[in-house]
Amino acid sequence: MKHRVRSAAAAAAITVSSLIGSVEQAQAYQVDCAILLCLAGGWPASAPCAHARAVFIRRITPWPIEPPLQIWRCPMGVSFSAPVPLSPMERLYDIAFRTEPQISVPQDPPLFLPVQAEEQADIDISGDAFDFVRSIRVYHIQFSQRENRDGDCNRYDSTRLGSYGVQGDYRWTRSSVADVPPASQLPEPVHCRSISYRSVFVDWRDHEGNYGFEEVRY
Repeated sequence: MKHRVRSAAAAAAITVSSLIGSVEQAQAYQVDCAILLCLAGGWPASAPCAHARAVFIRRITPWPIEPPLQIWRCPMGVSFSAPVPLSPMERLYDIAFRTEPQISVPQDPPLFLPVQAEEQADIDISGDAFDFVRSIRVYHIQFSQRENRDGDCNRYDSTRLGSYGVQGDYRWTRSSVADVPPASQLPEPVHCRSISYRSVFVDWRDHEGNYGFEEVRY
C-alpha cells in the first residue's frame, strides 16, 4: 500500500506540472489539498502550485504566524462516487484540482489561529509516504546580542520551532538559534558582535527527499 501511495504521489506531481488554467480557475481548488500535493511533488511549475506556494508562504508572514500547511482543511477521507476505489493521493488530486468541488469545507482561514493546532488529517498519514508533511519545520527567529560597556555579552534568544506530529497536528516548542538550519540568513553569533535578527524560516523535503526553504524577514 505504501508503494502505491508513493507512486500515486509521484504520478500526481507529474500531472500537476502540466496543468494549465487561468487564475480564476486556480482559485476553485481546495488550497490545502493543493499545498499538500504540490509540496509532495517539489512545487512543480503550474498556476495552481504557484498559488498554493504563495498561500504557504503568506501564512508564515507575520502577523499572525499560521501553520503553513493546514492538512485538517483537506478532506482526504471524503467518499464520493468513482468507477474504481482511489488511493489517498489520487483522491487528493481529485479534490484539489477538480473544477467544481463536490464537498463543502471552509474556504478561508479565520483571522487568527491558535498557536497550537490539535486538528489532524482525516485519514491515517503515519506511513512513510507522508514523511514530507512531518519534514516541514517553521522557525520563528527572534535573536539579538550586543556587548555592554563592561565587556559582557548580552544575548536574547526566544526562537521557537513549529512542527507537525504523526497525523499532521501542529505544535510550537522552544528552540534556539543553534538549531536554525544553515540555509537561513541568520548571521553567525560569534565574538558577541552586534546582531538584531527577526524572521520566520520554513524548510521542508518533498516526497523524493529534495530540500527546499523560504525565509521572511520582518
